Amino acid sequence: MGKLQFFNLRHEEMATMYDSTFTKKEAQKTGLDLAVSICDNGLVDKREALVNLSKLGEVINTAVAKLRDEIPFEKVTVLGCDFTPVNGGDLPNYKDDEVWSDLKAKLTERENLLKVALKGAELYDTEGFLVPKVSTNPKKSSITLKY
Repeated sequence: MGKLQFFNLRHEEMATMYDSTFTKKEAQKTGLDLAVSICDNGLVDKREALVNLSKLGEVINTAVAKLRDEIPFEKVTVLGCDFTPVNGGDLPNYKDDEVWSDLKAKLTERENLLKVALKGAELYDTEGFLVPKVSTNPKKSSITLKY
């Protein structure tokens, strides 16, 4: 049986999988327990499990996004979950202001100078001041999945 057929046969079961008492914390604990079980019991390769769960996550995320677009924009509670509509609001267009745009350009230019100075070059800005080597903060390492 193909994956699409499996999901078509199971769509109603998937839609009614959890009752109103199943909380977000319980969902997170269930996911953590699944990962711990995979790591501890050794029955499934961890990388294979990660790939398959990642793909399943994409299936679910895409379905959730589509369903969000399809439901009415109204406040309601279903299965213990509150649906609360939130208007996006407006964001100011700072770039319309010449002063802001000028300051932003200067900030970008300064950031570029700091990046070059960080690589070891002794560098002076347009006003003749030495550009300092600033400290850095490490980024969290991760593993990228591509499929």
